[in-house]
Amino acid sequence: MTSKQRAYLISMANTLEPVFQIGKAGLSPEVTEAINEAFNNRELIKISVLKSCGDEPRLMAEMAAERTKAEVIKVIGKKIILYKMDKKNPKIMLPR
Repeated sequence: MTSKQRAYLISMANTLEPVFQIGKAGLSPEVTEAINEAFNNRELIKISVLKSCGDEPRLMAEMAAERTKAEVIKVIGKKIILYKMDKKNPKIMLPR
């Protein structure tokens, strides 16, 4: 993914509200499954890491991306932006 594509996705994510919150339980299998389900309806997801979570947001982002086969777009403070292109019906057209 190019830096121009990342910037485009980050600008789109600015208006998004976090869909999930990761708390003290961390990235449990249930949360991972819920994130995977959310990728069925959308391609760009924002996740909030709560203060009660003992792990670093960057680590949480990498784990979530690996488990859901998504891509980490950016980690800003305690916010994570993930992108997973819908192969059948892409909704977001990335710039070249």
